Amino acid sequence: MSGIARRNLLRGSGLVVLFALSGTGVGQEAGTTGGGEGRGAPPEVAPGLPGSLAEFPHLDAWIRIAPDGAATVFTGKAELGQGIGTALLQIAADELDLPLDRVSLVTADTARTPNEGITSGSQSLQNSGTAVAHAAANVRHLLAEQAAERFGVAVDTLTIANGIVQAPDGRRATYGELAASVSLHVEARPQLPRKPASAHKHIGQDRPRRDIPPKLAGAPAFVHDMQLPGMLHARVIRGPAEGTRLTAPDLGAIAKLPGVQQLVRVGDFVAILGPREWPLVQAMLAVGEMPWTRHKPPLPAGDLRDAIRTLPNRRKVILERGTAAPAAVRRIAARYDRPFLMHGAIGPSCAVALWHDGIMTVWTHSQGVYPLRTAIAELLDLTPDRVRCIHREGAGCYGHNGADDAAADAALAARAVPGRPVKLMWTREQEHGWEPLGPAMVTELSAGLDSRGHITEWTHAVWSNTHSTRPSRAGDLLAGLEVGKSFAPSPPRAIPQPNGGGDRNAIPLYTLPRATITNVFVPEMPVRVSALRALGAHMNIFAIESMIDELAAAAGSDPVAFRLRHLSDPRAIEVMRTLADRFGWARPQAERWRGSGIAFARYKNSGAYCAVAIDLRVDPETGATTVLRTEAVVDAGETVSPDGLRNQIEGGIIQSLSWTALEEVRFDAGRRTALDWSSYPVMRFEAVPLRVAVHVVDRPGLPFLGAGEAAQGPAAAAFANAVARATGQRLRSMPLGAAQIRAALAAG
Repeated sequence: MSGIARRNLLRGSGLVVLFALSGTGVGQEAGTTGGGEGRGAPPEVAPGLPGSLAEFPHLDAWIRIAPDGAATVFTGKAELGQGIGTALLQIAADELDLPLDRVSLVTADTARTPNEGITSGSQSLQNSGTAVAHAAANVRHLLAEQAAERFGVAVDTLTIANGIVQAPDGRRATYGELAASVSLHVEARPQLPRKPASAHKHIGQDRPRRDIPPKLAGAPAFVHDMQLPGMLHARVIRGPAEGTRLTAPDLGAIAKLPGVQQLVRVGDFVAILGPREWPLVQAMLAVGEMPWTRHKPPLPAGDLRDAIRTLPNRRKVILERGTAAPAAVRRIAARYDRPFLMHGAIGPSCAVALWHDGIMTVWTHSQGVYPLRTAIAELLDLTPDRVRCIHREGAGCYGHNGADDAAADAALAARAVPGRPVKLMWTREQEHGWEPLGPAMVTELSAGLDSRGHITEWTHAVWSNTHSTRPSRAGDLLAGLEVGKSFAPSPPRAIPQPNGGGDRNAIPLYTLPRATITNVFVPEMPVRVSALRALGAHMNIFAIESMIDELAAAAGSDPVAFRLRHLSDPRAIEVMRTLADRFGWARPQAERWRGSGIAFARYKNSGAYCAVAIDLRVDPETGATTVLRTEAVVDAGETVSPDGLRNQIEGGIIQSLSWTALEEVRFDAGRRTALDWSSYPVMRFEAVPLRVAVHVVDRPGLPFLGAGEAAQGPAAAAFANAVARATGQRLRSMPLGAAQIRAALAAG
């Protein structure tokens, strides 16, 4: 919104927030701008400041103190159900020395919060949490200095508790009183210390999640639940799946269907609007029966994983390490791969938009409201300051699903009805048919062992498309390709190391004397792809940790002992040893068709350390697996919320097991054919592990490390390693489902 609207919104506060909201966006994948993963690095405005303070160093970009002394914290990161909203409040409350109920949070709003780019890559606490912590510590110091000046005493003689600053003689001032006479529009001072871990009241403790109660009670919690006065409902009309279009749809007949109040058409973009949702749902059934054609080249025949290996590519060696080492006496080579995967959001994508007084406001569950604002502004031929994107939670997604496209669809529909809010929701079939997929991947690994059973050489090559097509321009949106304005998509790019995209976590943390790691980037994308939780780490860790187990077997070594022999990072060693102890790895397991597997990685080699062990049983007749027990150990640096951290690892394990054992998008020559839950099954409640336990290694005083995507790779590999030990057969191609296990047993 305009600057005037923002001032009106914050009128009456003790400190008026007038910070600049421009900038390219911090806290994104390395090598990105506000467009998301895969574009140039953000400028550093204030070197020396940690996290996102480097780009937004002014304190009033992060903290506002009201006249009553309560604090509002601003973050450019979005709450996606991962619990960062509560964690950020815990951090701010501790550093401000305020009760938790006196701190509130504003998330991801282009009119109010810093531009922290995309909520992705497990970077929210690393970047935004660190920024909030240091900004809050600065605010506390600044208010204390104001009190010292007022009382005529030294700052170090003051005490602060619950937002009240007290002098040695008993004189007191509240934060609200002090804030009225001091400006927070000053840059943070990097030398000011945070509170010691021993003084924390909330960091390191479990606190009730503020976002959970309404979800449990069925109260409005998601953008899907929004109700605004005079609101219209909308559906967008497209072909059955990405790459298709309807053949000469009878729009006149559609406009006359019961409950359709208005049909909006802009080029090939078509949406229907009406005052009630159910008639539009019924209308979409009629649309689904209309003939369609594929307007893109036919999909390659056979398994698209094989096609990716043959498409034009750009090879880049991302690690070349070579030192003198004993000659290998045994070599193992293997290919590991995964299919295209869906995000599988339980709630289809949705957005609410309002076109009023020349301003387009969009409520969206996009994970990047600032780059989305830029794309929608171009789509509507508006300047970015006339578009406001406000994050609201969606019903489940880590990664780039249809949220951004639904937001653009809603904005186009709302522009046709000025002053009327429009809620546009995709159908289940549209979500399955049009959302960007997690890319298929192929890896080829080889390694050699010396006479002592040590790894002496290692090669790893990974083939993959781009892992992010997040929108930063109109051509990155489905609607942008339909409105007839010749918008072009951003060219596909690889995300550079050290974070990486398809090559994320392709560089092992193990000590390897000779290693060559190659990223084979495939620009041509047979189907629409983008960021799926963990990006390439899921596949690369699956491959690395499967190969480590194969090497351990070849060396006649225990898998845990073999890993420890090749690790030098003391935190990695502690995580592995702790897991082996908690899991009871040393206990013999003699039961037929039962096996245990273990795997480890440090996410991006810079985030959280995570090791996972799985105990499972295989039915030799059906190939079905039952995961009896899963244990994990995670070291995410200083732990803000132990329960929140455990939740992230537990959820990551279950999602990874679903990807690894069940999920696969299938295609024919014209389209993807998985358009509902029967054709694209995901893990159901009855199939989750019978027991999951997550053990946290807390590191008070050390930096926060992102953990939201740390479990995906280790869980996948631990499952594969457990299947191998239970069956004697090594499966290397996902999904590792009942049919694949049964076939391997029959062939073995």
